[in-house]
Amino acid sequence: MEIKRVTEDERVEKFTNVEFSNYAIDCDVALGFEEFCFVAEDDGRIAGVITGRAYYNEVHIGDLIVGKDYRRDGVGSKLVVAVEDAYKDKDYKKITLTTFGFQAPEFYKKLGYELEFVRKDDDPKLSKYFYLKKI
Repeated sequence: MEIKRVTEDERVEKFTNVEFSNYAIDCDVALGFEEFCFVAEDDGRIAGVITGRAYYNEVHIGDLIVGKDYRRDGVGSKLVVAVEDAYKDKDYKKITLTTFGFQAPEFYKKLGYELEFVRKDDDPKLSKYFYLKKI
């Protein structure tokens, strides 16, 4: 058996989706898998992006990135609300996410996310914050 690093391979995506789904079926768990990506645009220019996945009973925000020229303009809040609105009337119970100390812990608190725990690091900027919001 050979182990190798790949950047993009359609076989990997297909394998992952099939095996992930089949394992949930084998365990008698509702999967409901769905990837998402919302984009904020300003005259065709990308101002921000939020990505993630919904599966089992939760929605997980993977990345929220707002362009430097659009920070503190409410773009990030609007993107988070777009995810919340898209999933609030479905069978998901919570939205989860992580952020580092130098990124946005206070931002998520202002949006009503509850801090579950912090994995502290010697460098506080690299402490990792785990957040949850019930929907």
